[in-house]
Amino acid sequence: MTARADLSPQELRILVAVADEGGFSAAAAALGSTQSGVSHAMRGIERKVGAVLFERGRTGARPTPAGTTAAAHARRVLRMLDVLVVEARGAGRGAGMGDGAAGGSLHIAAFRSAALHLLPPVLARLTARHPDIEPRVRIVREVGPGTAGEVAEGRADVSIATLGTPTPPGLVGGVLLEEPYALVHPAGHPDPRSLPLVDWTENCSSYTREWWATQDWIPRATVEAEDDGAVLAMVAGGFGMAIMPALSLTDTPPSVEVADLGPKRPTRSVGYLTTPELAASAAVGALVRELRLAHASRIPPNPSSRVGVG
Repeated sequence: MTARADLSPQELRILVAVADEGGFSAAAAALGSTQSGVSHAMRGIERKVGAVLFERGRTGARPTPAGTTAAAHARRVLRMLDVLVVEARGAGRGAGMGDGAAGGSLHIAAFRSAALHLLPPVLARLTARHPDIEPRVRIVREVGPGTAGEVAEGRADVSIATLGTPTPPGLVGGVLLEEPYALVHPAGHPDPRSLPLVDWTENCSSYTREWWATQDWIPRATVEAEDDGAVLAMVAGGFGMAIMPALSLTDTPPSVEVADLGPKRPTRSVGYLTTPELAASAAVGALVRELRLAHASRIPPNPSSRVGVG
């Protein structure tokens, strides 16, 4: 049996730097090293792993499938080394492994409306109870890998995600709230369902699209916006109607009316995802508790209580 040669933390950092920077020279600059040193180290890393991790070219270094997988694991291992130090120091101060050990940076990936309307009060309570935690929120479009992909690739500790679509294997999490969709249209319009549809790419889930396909009154979108905020602005400007989830309608202007879509209206599941190892960490555990406390009894606003019928 061939003896296994483990990668050192510095080798993991080199691997991640090359993947993130897209080349050996850029990685060397980020690490304060030399291009030749990084190149030599990468050859050693590939020998230890037993696979080619990067395709070299004139324009830089592109991860192979093996390299993408290796970089994701490397980020997650390095993150756990950070957690090890923070929680060991907390235990050394007599805090134990409970909430008292919660500290250090906490990387959160969230889609736009969650970052704007769901996270701020939660993070305010989190940092009040755990002043040693430093939340870092990154807004990620919920398309392709989305927020869940940020966690799977080791770029985030936890994601606030729209659930109900396939997520990367190996992640754990739970539902925080179910938010209903509603019809949104310019205030006072006599026949909002006759208006053109304004939509955006992230406004989707398998269930929503199944419901959508059965509604013959919904036209193909003639106006496509960048995000839900732009959609709301377009509706407020009288350019059409939209079908939007409750979080996106937290601060609707007076020029917009929100109407119930009826008892069979679609809903969107909003939850959190993290890795099994980070789920056991004090900082992520503290965040999840705050999320659950904030939303365990939270009922999203009923659009029908806002205005009229669609």
